[in-house]
Amino acid sequence: MIAIVDYGVGNLFSLRCSLEYIGQECLVTGDPIELDRADAVILPGVGAFEDAANKLRNKGLDVVLKELAGRGKPLLGICLGMQLLFEQSREYGVHRGLGLLEGEIVPLLEDVDDPACRIPQIGWNTLEIADKSCPVLSGVANGDAVYYVHSYYLPKGRLTAAWSGYGKAKVSGVVQKGNVMGTQFHPEKSGEVGLKILRTFCGHSQ
Repeated sequence: MIAIVDYGVGNLFSLRCSLEYIGQECLVTGDPIELDRADAVILPGVGAFEDAANKLRNKGLDVVLKELAGRGKPLLGICLGMQLLFEQSREYGVHRGLGLLEGEIVPLLEDVDDPACRIPQIGWNTLEIADKSCPVLSGVANGDAVYYVHSYYLPKGRLTAAWSGYGKAKVSGVVQKGNVMGTQFHPEKSGEVGLKILRTFCGHSQ
């Protein structure tokens, strides 16, 4: 069973529908006991980093997620959920994340340097595979397209398993360190490629 973290932020319905579509048992919950029982956990998120981080802390779920990840439970962050996995974000100030992954989320506007690239980035973009050993990229190829909606990003670095170019920015599309993974794009909105990523994550976790 896959647990989707319910902390008051995120498009939970479409993610749950995608998991059900691929035949995966899932539960939307903010209950630490249920999160512990799950085979793997997905942390979704849309909206502002500071607000989402505060909601996790206010519910005590920051501690729960760090404990579960530390014990080796597979954890996948999606969009803002991926950004929350990192140490901090510079979205309207400097705000602390979960610190499960090393790095800083920065404004996309600072690095794009192309008037043709609008902020936020909304729409399809192709992936370039940087680490073929990343579990969730099994079956994903260079040039496969996924759907992004974001204004802040993690620049391509050592934790980047796949990235997308947007102007001069190299956007980390998939990140991984051990059992902790994340996608900046929305797999639940990315057609068959996104469903393939969700299937792989769910299968890898069981």
